[in-house]
Amino acid sequence: MSDVNTGPDAPQVDETADSNTTPAETVENAPDAQPDDNADKTTDGDTFPREVVDKLRKENADWRTRVKAAEDEADKLARRLHTALVTATNRLENSADLPYDAKHLEDAEQLGAALDALLADRPYLAKRVVKGDAGQGNRGDAESGVNLLELLRGR
Repeated sequence: MSDVNTGPDAPQVDETADSNTTPAETVENAPDAQPDDNADKTTDGDTFPREVVDKLRKENADWRTRVKAAEDEADKLARRLHTALVTATNRLENSADLPYDAKHLEDAEQLGAALDALLADRPYLAKRVVKGDAGQGNRGDAESGVNLLELLRGR
């Protein structure tokens, strides 16, 4: 039994072809190859009318401008949301102290971890809370003897 396919279905091999040539070069160099009719034709510039191309370029530029504006607006809104989320935690005196990171918008745990890391590094940024008696507000019945209402009545 032979490994070489020699029947009528066997591919035709040009034995005169150089081993360094590609199949495309072999076909081009073949004596029965048909010349390409389009190869001789040259184009005279525009495939489409100039007005159509200009209209498409202007439309494309308009869309790029609109997309850029939408991306800028989305970035502004994302930054505002980040600031609001940091403010809602009530852990920082100034919510702008935590730099913007888009990951904080997606995961509350990452926001909490970023706040923990920031406050561990800079504890002076923490929200200050007044505790105890600050010397303001209602102190109950004052028995100091001064009654403004009676002073106003003239007594």
